Amino acid sequence: MSENQNLLAEQRRALILDEVRRRGGVRVNELTRKLGVSDMTVRRDLDALARQGVLEKVHGGAVPVVEASTHEPGFEAKSGLELTAKEDIARSAAQLVAPGTAIALSGGTTTYALAHHLLEVPDLTVVTNSVRVADVFHAAQRTSGPRQGAATVVLTGGVRTPSDSLVGPVADQAIAALHFDVLFLGVHGISVEAGLSTPNLAEAETNRRLVQSARRVVVVADHTKWGVVGLSSFAALEQVDTLVTDSGLAGDAREEISEHLRRLVVVGEPES
Repeated sequence: MSENQNLLAEQRRALILDEVRRRGGVRVNELTRKLGVSDMTVRRDLDALARQGVLEKVHGGAVPVVEASTHEPGFEAKSGLELTAKEDIARSAAQLVAPGTAIALSGGTTTYALAHHLLEVPDLTVVTNSVRVADVFHAAQRTSGPRQGAATVVLTGGVRTPSDSLVGPVADQAIAALHFDVLFLGVHGISVEAGLSTPNLAEAETNRRLVQSARRVVVVADHTKWGVVGLSSFAALEQVDTLVTDSGLAGDAREEISEHLRRLVVVGEPES
């Protein structure tokens, strides 16, 4: 990671966060050598990551934050993390969408990125419980005006969560009456033991309904979600058809995932 003066701030911070999580803590002088940047730059990056709540600054360095299983970051806090990975995952996942199909997008910052890549796919019906995702399609129509082949968006009702998803009985009932070809699912955490999980009990039930209504389930999640366990599980890995993730996923994790999923897509790498 040397000679990285020209890295974008978000790329540099992603490297720092990976290092903190992998090693359980780092010192500022170690990061300056590895990244090839100034002490002041590293301290600014640590300040930004600390404000996002993903690490804790200590004297001379930083350590990871051990989050409770009930901790649910807001959309803005999550949107600044792993931006490059999320964009790559979204671009790859969009290639799995055929024109004229009915798809569902759950809440999350990665599905939000995916929505932008689906604007030019014609004749889609998009079911979502994400206010942010719905806004992507509505904003595109307001900007370019009504056009043939633009997506039809069905936004479920419900109670709004910190991540701007609509959950609860109203959303569950609406989803149960629908059937879609593919569900693109963002997750809080993935593990072999817990499967897919979230800190929010109501969101877990709504996600469970989404999975039940889908013919095919595609999880879009960067490598930092692996090994994270939220309060409530809503699907086993065996219920997932495809996981689209980034190259930061470790080799042993890939082997574990491949034993349970039909398909693992690591962006930028050929499928094995």
